[in-house]
Amino acid sequence: MSWTATPDAALKQLRAFQPRAGQNYSAERNYDYGPENRSNISCLSPWVRYQLISEECILRETLACHSLANAEKFVQEVFWRSYFKGWLEHHPSVWAQYRSDVNRLIRQLEDKPELQDGYLAASSGHTGIDAFDFWARELVTTGYLHNHARMWFASIWIFTLRLPWQLGADFFYRHLLDADPASNTLSWRWVAGLHTKGKTYLARASNIEKYTGGRFAPAGLAEVASPVAEDEIHSLKPIETRPGCDPSGPIGLLVTEENCTPEDLAGQVEDPRSILGIRTNTDRSPLETSALANAFASDALTGALTRAERRFGAPASLAVTEDWTTALVEWAEGNRIQTIVTQYLPVGPTRDRINQARPVLQNSGIRLLEIPRPYDVACWPNATKGFFKLKARIPDLIQTLGLARA
Repeated sequence: MSWTATPDAALKQLRAFQPRAGQNYSAERNYDYGPENRSNISCLSPWVRYQLISEECILRETLACHSLANAEKFVQEVFWRSYFKGWLEHHPSVWAQYRSDVNRLIRQLEDKPELQDGYLAASSGHTGIDAFDFWARELVTTGYLHNHARMWFASIWIFTLRLPWQLGADFFYRHLLDADPASNTLSWRWVAGLHTKGKTYLARASNIEKYTGGRFAPAGLAEVASPVAEDEIHSLKPIETRPGCDPSGPIGLLVTEENCTPEDLAGQVEDPRSILGIRTNTDRSPLETSALANAFASDALTGALTRAERRFGAPASLAVTEDWTTALVEWAEGNRIQTIVTQYLPVGPTRDRINQARPVLQNSGIRLLEIPRPYDVACWPNATKGFFKLKARIPDLIQTLGLARA
């Protein structure tokens, strides 16, 4: 499987998968046949991560070919991403704590030889556990893992190898093409027993052997999975997704890797004077992000700027810098921009960067307008606790958003 960071490639993959999105997907989705055979799953997640294809498009195209009952499992998988995104919006302190923990644990690698040895063996695929070692190398080589393999891998990392979940999440975040702050962080917390308190996921050798078609027979796996403990209390925080200001005056369009289809803003953004793209490729981790993940993100953003320039008729440029504040102020002042418009930035490195720049922008008389997606506005209020609340609302959301076939 290969991924080209364009909307056309994403739509082509969706339409190739569509015939299998019904009962075939339900029956076979948990099988990991290996990187040479991904015919039983959609493989759309790298494109969805950068919004090169939207959840609405996937749902609309799927429900044009299948009834909701027939494609229920696949539709639920699409909404799982929406759930994780919304839940982290309501609990941003989880992201802040994770980032702090990763920084602390990476520093500890230098001072604790046993931790460093275990981490290096796991991340390089030299633990002696056949399935785990294969997946570690597959991740580094391809930038992708089957979802079931991600769960097995995380469980073995935490409960068999006894390594901190945060370092495992960071390993994934640096290598996955579809690395998403919410889905990645919360999936690891779920396996560890932190997301659904007390409920862990235990990888079993028999399950791995069955769902990999006998490719692996891992030995020595943990037989119990006691929940990981944490002292922090992450309280529910109300979220505000309405636009933050009136887009009056000269406008500049900011494009980030959170949404690489800025052309979708046509009709909401009128005549921007200039378009600027900024990446957060160095912000995933204190450690280096993989070349594969960097290349996909870079291609997604570069293509987005090309399409935005063509659609809006304004010059587009890419700022290669870690100093977002200076770059945004100089861009706005140089183009006499009064309002910077961008799509809503969810919790993650991009949100962290814009929050750092926000006070300086305000002091410089530059307004920031974030435009939320109607899909997120509809889904996120249902993502305050467990997935069931959102799951129960799926039929209504499909109708409300106009995604069902007529």
